[in-house]
Amino acid sequence: MSERPQVSAGNDRGMSPLYDAASVEQRIYTNWESAGVFRAQPKSPRRPYALVIPPPNVTGVLHLGHAWDQTLQDILARYHRLRGDDVLWLPGTDHAGIATQTRVERTLLEEEGLRRHDIGREAFVAKVWDWKAKYGDTITSQIRRLGGSVDWSRERFTMDEGLSKAVRTVFVRLYEKGLIYRGNRIINWCARCGTALSDIEVEHVETEGHLYYVDYPTVDGQETVTIATTRPETMFGDVAVAVHPDDARYAGLIGKSLRLPLAHREIPVIADEYVDPAYGTGCVKITPAHDPNDFEVGERHDLLQLQCMNADGRMTELAGDLQGLDAVTARTKTVESLEKQGFLRRVEKITHSVGHCSRCSTVVNPLLSLQWFVRMEELARPALKAAEDRELKFIPDRFSKIFSHWLEDVRDWCISRQLWWGHRIPAWFCSDCEHVTVSIESPTACEHCGGLCLSQDEDVLDTWFSSALWPFSTMGWPDTANEDFARYYPTSVMVTGYDILFFWVARMVFMGLEFTGTLPFSDVVLHGLIRDSEGRKMSKSLGNGINPVDVIEEVGADALRFTLATGTAPGNDQRYSIEKLEGSRNFVNKLWNASRFVLMNVTQRAEKEALAVDRLAMTDRWILDRLQETILSVTRLLDSYEFGEAARTLYDFAWDDFCDWYIEIAKIDLYGTNSSRKETVQSVLTTVLTHLVQLLHPFIPFVTEEIWSFIPGTSGWIAASAWPTGSTEWRDEEATASTRLLQDVIRAIRNFRSAQNIPPSKQMPIFVRVRQEHLLPSFQEGEGMMRRLCNGSELHIASQMEIPDGAATIVTEGADVYVPLQGVIDFAAERQRLAEEEKRLVEEITRLQTKLGNVQFVSRAPAQVVDGERRKLADYEERRQAVQERIGQLAKM
Repeated sequence: MSERPQVSAGNDRGMSPLYDAASVEQRIYTNWESAGVFRAQPKSPRRPYALVIPPPNVTGVLHLGHAWDQTLQDILARYHRLRGDDVLWLPGTDHAGIATQTRVERTLLEEEGLRRHDIGREAFVAKVWDWKAKYGDTITSQIRRLGGSVDWSRERFTMDEGLSKAVRTVFVRLYEKGLIYRGNRIINWCARCGTALSDIEVEHVETEGHLYYVDYPTVDGQETVTIATTRPETMFGDVAVAVHPDDARYAGLIGKSLRLPLAHREIPVIADEYVDPAYGTGCVKITPAHDPNDFEVGERHDLLQLQCMNADGRMTELAGDLQGLDAVTARTKTVESLEKQGFLRRVEKITHSVGHCSRCSTVVNPLLSLQWFVRMEELARPALKAAEDRELKFIPDRFSKIFSHWLEDVRDWCISRQLWWGHRIPAWFCSDCEHVTVSIESPTACEHCGGLCLSQDEDVLDTWFSSALWPFSTMGWPDTANEDFARYYPTSVMVTGYDILFFWVARMVFMGLEFTGTLPFSDVVLHGLIRDSEGRKMSKSLGNGINPVDVIEEVGADALRFTLATGTAPGNDQRYSIEKLEGSRNFVNKLWNASRFVLMNVTQRAEKEALAVDRLAMTDRWILDRLQETILSVTRLLDSYEFGEAARTLYDFAWDDFCDWYIEIAKIDLYGTNSSRKETVQSVLTTVLTHLVQLLHPFIPFVTEEIWSFIPGTSGWIAASAWPTGSTEWRDEEATASTRLLQDVIRAIRNFRSAQNIPPSKQMPIFVRVRQEHLLPSFQEGEGMMRRLCNGSELHIASQMEIPDGAATIVTEGADVYVPLQGVIDFAAERQRLAEEEKRLVEEITRLQTKLGNVQFVSRAPAQVVDGERRKLADYEERRQAVQERIGQLAKM
C-alpha cells in the first residue's frame, strides 16, 4: 500500500478557507483506489472481517435506499479496518434478468426497429453483453462517488464464469437430491413480458375496483349460494364452491352440485378449512388454475385444473363466445351476461391491492404453468433452527420471529423464467425417450438412451437463484480450496433492507447451510425504507425519487452519508429531509473550520510536544474526559450496529463540546501571554482533533481524510490508521462535573442576555455566589472562561458576598449569579420574569413532592432513582428561596 501524498507544513497548513467537497472527494477516492487502501490481504495475520455488497441491478442507478444501505456497510468496513481487521468488502452487480432484457429489447426496437425474435436468441444475448459492457459501470461509478471502500480487485457479476459454474452446480445437486422438480403450479405471470415473476417483481397498487356478488343455483333449483369475486371472468375455470366444514349455514349443501352460471357445467360444494366463514358470504369459488390458494384446495380435493385464460392474457375456449378477449373486456362482457340472465345479485365499489409487473406495469395474473420449482420444506428446516437457536441473529431482534414465521409456512419456489438473458437452466430433453438430462456440463448424448437429439430447456433461472449464492459463489465456491473462500467465508455480517428479508436473506441462509454446511453470516442488520418528507415511499410513479449523485453534486457525499447515518434506527424507515441534509452539510463545514482554526494556531514547537497530563487545567481535563467517554460510547454503539446513536454521539461531542466550548475556551490561552499554557492547549487541541477525525472517518470519510493530511504528526491514510483507544488517564469525572457547573452558569447568563435583549457585545458586571465552599476553587479556575464567554466587564466570585443593589438574580445548580441592572433592563419586566420563574419552580416542587409522597414509587423504584428525585427537589427548593429573596429585593427598588 502506497503512502498518501504529504502536505508541506506551514502556519496556514494550506487549508482552504472554505471546504470544497467537489474538488476533494473525487481526488481522494482516486488516490485511495490507486494506493490499494481497501484491498483485502488474505495472507495477513490480522483477523478477517468480510461482507458482500447486496448486488444492485446492472441496469439501474443507485437510489437513496442503495445509498443508505451502502453507507451503513461502509461505516462497518472502515470501522473494522481501523480496528485492525483484514477487511474484505466485496462489490458486484446482479444481471437482473427481466430488467436488463426489457431495457435491451426497448433499445433494440428504438434503434433498429427489431424485436428479439427477429434476430434470435444468440444474437440477442450478445447484444445484452454489449450493452452491459457499455453501460454496466454506472452503478460502480456511483459507489465510488459515495465513498464506498470496497475491494475493486474482487468485483463480481452474477454471470461471471465462476459464478455461473456455481449456479449450475447448485441446480444439479438440488435436482439429484430431489429438491428441484418440474411441474404445473400457480405462479405470478406477466402476459406482456411473457414470463413468470418473483414476488418482489410484483408491485401491489391500491386500485379502485368492484366486488361482484353472483348467485350459483343448485342443480335442482331449490337453493342458491352467493359468492363474491373481483374477477368474474375467471368463473369459467371454476371447478367447485367451498364452504367451511363448521359453517352451519351451508352444512346441508356440502356434497350437492351447483350449476355454474354461463358455463353450463355442474360443480360440487366442498368443505375446506381454508374458507373464512366471516369473510364475504362464507362461500368461495374455487379456480385452481388461476389462484394460488384455490390451487392448494384443488390439490387436497383432487379437483380439475381448468385454464380459462392463456399465457397471453386472453380467454380460452372455456369462455365460449368470449374466447380471445383480453381479461378487461371479458370481465365487462361476463358481468353483462350475468346481469342479463339474472345471476348478478349486486355490485359494490371497493379499493383493493392489485399486483402489477414492476417492469411494464401490466396487471399480473396468477396462472397455472409448467415451471421448475425448488422444494422448500427440507431446505428451510436448518435455516429455521439457526434462527430459533440464535446462531443467526437479527438486528433488530423482532425480525427473527418474522423470519421464522415465513419459513414455517414457506411454499415451493418457482425458479424458471421465460427469458433469454440469465443463467439458462442446465436441463436437456431427449426427443427419443423424453428423458431429462440435468448436467453441469453440456451433454453430448442422452444419459438414459444415448440418443443424440437433445434440446436444452429454453428458460433461464430466477435472478434470485444466483444471488442466493452470492456470499460463497463470489468467494470461489465450489472450489473450497480457493484462498478467499477459505479465509473470508462465512462472512461476518449482512446489511440490507427488511423488504428483501425473504426474497434474498432467507435464500442465502438456506443455500449457505445446504452447500457449505455453515451460515453465510451470523448477523443480519436490517434497515428500513427511505420515504419522502410526507412519509410516502419513493417511486418513479410519484415523481419523488431522488438520485443520490444529484445530492452529492450539491452538498457532497459526506453530508449525504451523515444524513443517512443519523436517520438510522435499526429496522425502521426514515424520512428524507432537506433540512437534515443542510444540517449535515453545516456539520461538515463546522468540522473543517474548527480544524483550520486549530491547525493555524499550532506552532512548530507544539507539534512535537507530548500531551503532559500533569500540566492540564480543569477544562483540558474535561475535554479529554469527554473525548474518552465518546471513544468508548461510539465503539460500543458500532459494535452493536447502533449507527444513528453513534453518529449523534459524535455530532454532540464535535459541535457542542469541542467547537462551541473548548475551542472558545482555548482562545483565552492561545491569545494570552502564558507560553506554557499556550503549548499545553495547542497539544490538547491537536490530540482531540486527531482522535475526532478518526472517530468520524467511517461516517464522513472524505473531509476527515483531507483534514488528516494537514494534522502535524500524522502519516499514511486515515483510512488505514488505527481506531482511537484514548487513555484511561484522561478520565476525570471531577473535572467534568465542575466544568459542567461553569457551563450551566455561562448558559444561564447567555440566556438571560437573550431574554432581556442585552447584546452579547455589551459588557456588564457579573457577581457569582458559589453555594458550596468546596466548589469555589473550580469556579475561580474558570474565571477567565466565564469572563470571556459572558463578556463580563468585571467578575466577582465568592462563597459569601453582598448582593449588589438593583441586580437581577440567575439561579443555577451550583451558584447564584447577580447582574446589576441599573441602566441595563426594565425592572418591571424583571419582576415579571422572576414571578414566572417562581411559578415554574413551585410546579416542579409540587410535582416532585407528590411523586416522592407516593409509597409505591418510593418502595419500587431503584434507590438511585429515588435519591435523584430527592436531590432535584432540594435543588428546586433552594432555587425558589433564592428567587423569592430576589423578588423581595426588587420590590424595594
